[in-house]
Amino acid sequence: QVQLVESGGGLVQAGGSLRLSCVASGRTFSSYSMGWFRQAPGKEREFVAAIRWSAVNTVYADSVKGRFTISRDNAKNTVYLQMNSLKPEDTAVYHCAATRSIPTMSDYAYEFWGQGTPVTVSS
Repeated sequence: QVQLVESGGGLVQAGGSLRLSCVASGRTFSSYSMGWFRQAPGKEREFVAAIRWSAVNTVYADSVKGRFTISRDNAKNTVYLQMNSLKPEDTAVYHCAATRSIPTMSDYAYEFWGQGTPVTVSS
């Protein structure tokens, strides 16, 4: 069992930056690939980024490439999402998730989910 707790969300102006963190419980964190997803009001959940357990492989949604960076620190059981050049359309609740699979955009592959942290980008 893995429990995930996100933090770092908030209100930011367009063009600004935020760094989200997701702390995982459990001693097997380093064996999981981790992903970030987001869900805006009235919209379906969408993939943002994912990282392999070894941090060698990363995957990004086209909408965030070049602006967002996913990273992890296995010693701290933490995965990060650095978000730069934020846009109003990035407004959503951001969730981290864990999978024993390779990094994937498919949310059904993720076994464990956090409650999410809200991000609001004002224009």
